[in-house]
Amino acid sequence: MFTHLHVHSPYSFLDGASAIAALVKRAAELDMDAIAITDHSNLSATVQLHKSAFEHGLKPITGAELVLDNGSHLIALAPDARAYGYLCQLLTRAYVHGTRKNPIVCKNDLEELGADLLLLSGCRQGEIPRLILQSRYHEAKQVAQWYQQRFPHFYLELNEGYLPGSKRLYYALEELASTLGLELVLTGNVHYAGKEDFFIHDILTCVRTLTHIDQVHPERRLNAENYLQSPDELLSSFPQFDRAMAVAGELGDRCQPVLSFGKRLHPHFPARGESAVHLLKRLVKEGARERYGRIAPRLRERIAVELDVIIQLGYEDYFLLVWDVIRFAQKRGIRHSGRGSAADSVVAYCLGITEVDAYSRGLLFERFMSLERRSPPDIDVDFDARYRDQVSDYVYKRYGKEHVATVCTYNTFRARSALRDLGKALGFAAEELDVLAKRLPMIAAHRIDEVWDLPELRGFKRHRERLSLLLEGCRRVAGHPRHLGTHLGGLVISRTPLLELTPLQPSAKGVLITQFDKEDVEDLGLIKLDLLSLRTLGAVSDTLQEVGMEYGEIPPRDRKTYQMLNAGQTIGVFQLESPAQRQLQVRLQADHFEDLVASVALIRPGPIKGNMVKPFIARRQGLQPVTYVDERLRKILAKTYGVVLFQEQVIEIAHAIAGFTPGEADQLRRVMTHGRSAEEMEKLGERFVEKSVAGGHSLSTAQYIFSLLKSYASYGFCEAHAASFASIAYKTAYLTRYHPAEFYAALLAHGPMGYYPASSLCVEARRRGIEVKGPAINSSHETARVESGAIQLGLEQVKGMTEKGLEEILRARKMRRFSSLFDFVERSQLPKSLYESLILCGSADEWCGGNRRQLLWELEDARQGRVSDHLVIGDFTLSEKLEHEHAILGLSVSAHPLQLVRDKLKARGVRTVDELSRLSRGRKVRLAGYPIRPHRPPTRSGKVTVFFSLEDETGLAEITVFEAIYQKCGQHLFGEKILPVQVEGTYQGRPGAVVASDITLLSLSN
Repeated sequence: MFTHLHVHSPYSFLDGASAIAALVKRAAELDMDAIAITDHSNLSATVQLHKSAFEHGLKPITGAELVLDNGSHLIALAPDARAYGYLCQLLTRAYVHGTRKNPIVCKNDLEELGADLLLLSGCRQGEIPRLILQSRYHEAKQVAQWYQQRFPHFYLELNEGYLPGSKRLYYALEELASTLGLELVLTGNVHYAGKEDFFIHDILTCVRTLTHIDQVHPERRLNAENYLQSPDELLSSFPQFDRAMAVAGELGDRCQPVLSFGKRLHPHFPARGESAVHLLKRLVKEGARERYGRIAPRLRERIAVELDVIIQLGYEDYFLLVWDVIRFAQKRGIRHSGRGSAADSVVAYCLGITEVDAYSRGLLFERFMSLERRSPPDIDVDFDARYRDQVSDYVYKRYGKEHVATVCTYNTFRARSALRDLGKALGFAAEELDVLAKRLPMIAAHRIDEVWDLPELRGFKRHRERLSLLLEGCRRVAGHPRHLGTHLGGLVISRTPLLELTPLQPSAKGVLITQFDKEDVEDLGLIKLDLLSLRTLGAVSDTLQEVGMEYGEIPPRDRKTYQMLNAGQTIGVFQLESPAQRQLQVRLQADHFEDLVASVALIRPGPIKGNMVKPFIARRQGLQPVTYVDERLRKILAKTYGVVLFQEQVIEIAHAIAGFTPGEADQLRRVMTHGRSAEEMEKLGERFVEKSVAGGHSLSTAQYIFSLLKSYASYGFCEAHAASFASIAYKTAYLTRYHPAEFYAALLAHGPMGYYPASSLCVEARRRGIEVKGPAINSSHETARVESGAIQLGLEQVKGMTEKGLEEILRARKMRRFSSLFDFVERSQLPKSLYESLILCGSADEWCGGNRRQLLWELEDARQGRVSDHLVIGDFTLSEKLEHEHAILGLSVSAHPLQLVRDKLKARGVRTVDELSRLSRGRKVRLAGYPIRPHRPPTRSGKVTVFFSLEDETGLAEITVFEAIYQKCGQHLFGEKILPVQVEGTYQGRPGAVVASDITLLSLSN
């Protein structure tokens, strides 16, 4: 039976136009029993091909289209796992000989590693076809002989009918095959599943070749014949080549799947004299004694159950590996924090991997691991971002570079990227695309039709017909990989050399990455170790060092810290600083750690859409009774006042009420917390109700309980993860309360991070009475520091400052202070543009009386080695200075822009943010400021509600915009630039909370 052996998927990046599933489905519909994927210089499709092919009853064949050192193409197929390993090595070497974007296979490497591969001479870009089309038959024959003599499985490939010179090429290949005794093999050179997909392939080709749709390019196909054709369709193009078609089937029969799933390929831990199982048990026992002191019988039983599951599933080595990494970080003093579902494990707690006590909190280990689910454990650890690479380097040294690599990510087309790329190819003006893309919300490309009624896009609605082709293209490339990226912290560590499993290629930063993403590597039997960077941990470390305090000395329940939280003064506090969180803190009135855990989980799509926030607060405040439809829910939901808030609770309810096994309960949790299909939810609901009724519950009770769970559907939060984050949140809140100058300086030094930009952090620091000074050439450090109680911004803040420039300034300054601009220029070697930026942002204000215009005038003389004449030039206005500062520093230091027009605003009845606290609830107010981070979270009603912070010189107000006002004024919030606005609305009585009734643009010049 015929097999397609030359097929490109989207992992040929901007060349293949149909998803792997679509290609496999098409082959199955044609009753084929196998299909190959041969993408350009990578094997990224391999895992997905195997899964999709097995699902459709087809055999997957793995290959790649190689680019040789003479620029020609060659198809290489791996008939078995051994040959697949050679192909992985060949592709890895290609990135060494070529570049990251243009890998090149050397013929020497091909000779060394290619003997077991099936090699096809390729398309028209193959060396032999190319020579024939150039009428260089003798050279084509020599090349064919070269391959024939070195590779026992070399074939001449026939493909691509209906092109100029095709018949001449086919007859020449047929003659060459006859002369040399080689076989011809027929392929389709497939780039898309059906003819209707040619448009997508063509436009992606234009994107790849940087051409417009109306321009000619040699790589653009002349017709739509590169679809996945049936054998009959192919034979109609090649009627005399039935033997070549049979050879394709024979090669397909010879090839076998090269991957097997379900193995355990993580490395053995070097336990030195004892088994990994024994070492793990010993370390957990020692850790339990350190954590708990006396080990109660129930605790001992919990630990034994967890260890039994870990050992039965074969992950003892993996836990030791993570423990070893944590131990390394502790020895180096690198701050770290485990998070995610791993915090559901007492074993992880005893090993020091997490700081959440799963036993005391009653957390479910089944949320993390279970014998029934058998999926690999997912352990995430955050490290101080500055030292994360040190931890990563340790893993490489410990296990060897051939066994460790960073996991890739597939960066796929989303609405904005699709619009920009495809729009350029379709000839739209770059300016129009830029405006349109910036106004599009961050959504998937397939949802691009849903947003045209948004007020900020209303002006484009009349152009829908003109945009129709572009929008159709955006929809159809949705989810297609655009290029490979690098996972932020995922390392994969393999028992066998990684080159037996995946090619490795360099990332933009030079690190070697796999060609498979995190889901793919798990399918292969590998485990991803997430060593993540968290800048907040660096800010915490620096603050503690600055104030001379240890992390463990932060008191666990400080009254004044909770008072600050209850006032909504949480800007800069980890996870609790967004407008929604600030308002939640005011309403919740937290007074213990569990309130913070709930806070982290409440402001999420699941609880919000499920209408859980209001009932939770009302019950927490005693304004609404806590009731349970079934008494067995009391133990599960008591800590959340009868509200389903955490993923672990979904599992417990499914087990307690419906008798679900741990695996069934976790399946329910997965469906609900990932917003799966309504059909899947319906089936699980029927099973839940059926089993509940069988267990003695009434039909109405069972249906009501499932409705509680169903309202949780979409994204909910894991309690263990919430507790991990709440711990950091509380500690950052404590530092904000007692050491605000040091903590805000640290946030600025480690930024950007968190919810608010640097400008808002500076406004908040000033609100707390802390002076914020701009960078100064003679006194600033690299990053923001506290000097005499004030925050002084670092020289790094200056736009255009390079590492080399910074070193140059600090080196020269170390010898002695700069006495003048002339002295500064004479003793430092910086680009003119950087000197100008330093002057314009105020870094040189100590000279010339701070006259920045005069300093600029004198700069050219100083660069020429001349001392300027004492010509007095008028300085910039304050307004001009603020514009320069904002352009160079990202914030204004000399004043806030609204201070310049405050008198005029006051005359128009515009209040400052700090005046709100003196007003009564329900008072009509008028405010002015900059809208910070406007966003549209999901709502239970489905109506659009916009939240944003309004920044003026005195602080931040939290503005709520309901749909009617958003439809009227939303264009002012989601434009290309952040422009100041005037807001009219009603004060809600909570700190800074205003519901808008009108929003207009504010002109600072009026």
